[in-house]
Amino acid sequence: MLSDFRAFLLKTNALGLAIGVIIGVALGNVVNSLVNDIVMPPIGLLLGRVDFSSLVIVLQAGSGDAAEVAIRWGAFVNVLISFVVVAFAVFWINRTFIREPPAPPAPATKTCPHCRESVLAEATKCRYCGSPLPE
Repeated sequence: MLSDFRAFLLKTNALGLAIGVIIGVALGNVVNSLVNDIVMPPIGLLLGRVDFSSLVIVLQAGSGDAAEVAIRWGAFVNVLISFVVVAFAVFWINRTFIREPPAPPAPATKTCPHCRESVLAEATKCRYCGSPLPE
């Protein structure tokens, strides 16, 4: 049973996926802290000592037991900046560490002397006009 589970983990890349999720969550926490604790306070200071997380547009004021209805656009700005930082980090990691294999070379071709179409170099007969090709 244990060997089957180990084989499952290795064959399906489940272990790699789990590690990626754990690292992704940790990166998200680091980015949230970066945005909320380092990036946004100086921006708020430059804009007149504003705490972005508390910026709201009140749609209906709270009264009695009813809570205030508001759009928390400042918190949205914080989340949006966090998203941009994470997207850039993922782009950078992808570009730096994940390389695409080089494209296979294009097959050698030659030109048919009768119709001037390009055909494979190994061809003995033109696939466009049907004429025999010289060696």
